[in-house]
Amino acid sequence: VQLVESGGGLTQAGGSLRLSCAASGRTFSYYAMGWFRQAPGKEREFVAAISWSGGNTYYSDSVKGRFTISRGSAKNTVYLQMNSLKPDDTAVYYCAATGGGSPTATYAGVEEYRYWGQGTQVTVSS
Repeated sequence: VQLVESGGGLTQAGGSLRLSCAASGRTFSYYAMGWFRQAPGKEREFVAAISWSGGNTYYSDSVKGRFTISRGSAKNTVYLQMNSLKPDDTAVYYCAATGGGSPTATYAGVEEYRYWGQGTQVTVSS
């Protein structure tokens, strides 16, 4: 089982980036997915989650209205569209997956996810 993030980079405040997470090793169609981030010296924090059906999403207050999580048609890919980026969004962004649960469930806790990617760096300059 492997999750691989891509799409990170450096951008200016107000800019946009789109992160991708590709899952392999098993069928993730029935796995809820999430994005987390961790800034230097801080704990890993929840950013966004999507149910395995793709019909439900959930966001942290800090990104609501600016970020959008979505799933690819094959369900093994999840995206995070990040708009109106701020310097406070600078962090390593991680993709995570967890199986089971209802088709509409979303999860915001680090402990609720079983599989994790290696992370991709996002840096937003002021």
